[in-house]
Amino acid sequence: MSLAITDGQSVVDLDAIQADLIKRGVEFCVGSYVDVHGVTKAKIVPADCFASMCRGSELYTVGALDGMGDLGPEEDECSAVADIRSALVCPWDRRYAWAACDLIWHGKAYPLCSRGVLRRAIRELSARSWTFNLGVEPEFYVLREADGRFEPLSPTDTLKMPGYDLRSTLDSMPFLGTMVSHLKELEWGMYSFDHEGGRGQFEFDFAYADALTMADRFTFFRLMARQVAQQMGMVASFMPKPFADDFGSGAHFNMSIADADGKNLFIDPTGPHGLKFSKLALSFTAGVLKHAKALTALTCPLPNSYKRLITRGLMPDITWAPVFIAYGSNNRSAMLRLPGNRPCLENRAPDVSCNIYLATAFTIAAGLEGIDEGMDPGAPTNDNLYVATDDHIARRGIDVLPRTLLEALDHFEQDPLTEKVLGGGLKEAYLKEKRMEWAEFHNQVTDPERQRWIRFF
Repeated sequence: MSLAITDGQSVVDLDAIQADLIKRGVEFCVGSYVDVHGVTKAKIVPADCFASMCRGSELYTVGALDGMGDLGPEEDECSAVADIRSALVCPWDRRYAWAACDLIWHGKAYPLCSRGVLRRAIRELSARSWTFNLGVEPEFYVLREADGRFEPLSPTDTLKMPGYDLRSTLDSMPFLGTMVSHLKELEWGMYSFDHEGGRGQFEFDFAYADALTMADRFTFFRLMARQVAQQMGMVASFMPKPFADDFGSGAHFNMSIADADGKNLFIDPTGPHGLKFSKLALSFTAGVLKHAKALTALTCPLPNSYKRLITRGLMPDITWAPVFIAYGSNNRSAMLRLPGNRPCLENRAPDVSCNIYLATAFTIAAGLEGIDEGMDPGAPTNDNLYVATDDHIARRGIDVLPRTLLEALDHFEQDPLTEKVLGGGLKEAYLKEKRMEWAEFHNQVTDPERQRWIRFF
């Protein structure tokens, strides 16, 4: 359950909250942050140490973690200071309380802290009295492991195209119903869930929030889904493309900007190009399109991610994944769309493995550049780009998203906005980690390669 803290941390009575947690039966507390991959890291403290944990009692040698900088054994540690506004009791095991943390080093924000990077981007908005609102649609697989093979959660989940299939959805309700109960307990505004296009693939939809809150929730959501599945002897997988002949798992970003009064600045019933979106929304869109290739290195961070960003591949039909750097009024074949049923910009490229703090921070910076420079994305692309020929796409001047992580990283390295957002140290660390990942998986020789070529010549 949420602790429902609304005051600033400076006026919160941490000792009183600690006493309340113990009264509720909480035994252990987690102050969580993420490494460069977006993977949660933490120490666990007894509940009677909650207040001191929130104040930064727990120290970390972050130089030992992936992409967290070169702090050597002779350097001081980072402290993890909990943001009490994010604190909650874990619904799957109420002996635990969890809170998102900011890493602090020598009394200042640690420059390679992903959450701190997003905080810096948000300050650019706050200076204009704006709030960046974000909704995320997490897709993921829930699988049974048997004899080294992964099968869908439900044995009845066998259709070639099982999207929205009610039979296998109902058969999967032990997991799905538990997740719904937990999400409702967290009071995140959970309003829908469904069977996605993959066998064993599901999506949960809950209300949007400000960017930092949503990033914390997305990070916690992955942790919760993993734990719930594990309790049931299952595996919750956030791999972007677990199966070559099945759908990839996205995490579409639905984005808008609100003013100090909460008014959505993306709305304009008489907007350009016949859209009901404002010039500000279109300029934000143009900024994201300008930096799309560099952004993809953050929204699609694994070598496997680019097996999702294809039109068909080994699928029986189109993948429904974005491939083209374009925007449409309601066009799912483009990277960006301005949906007809909600006043936001949707980026369909992010996958469920991304470090949401970094991806969101760079998105904000790209969009603000578009606003500040008055960029115009031109008329929307509203036709089905999946069926267009390569020559037709080229004649229209439509570019495609990177085909591999290596290509995306090259654009990430060359784009000057990346260093402005991440800082030189984190940019260098991200490139180093991701290029090692690319090399590790690219250099392997797989069984399909041997089957194709070992007797070919």
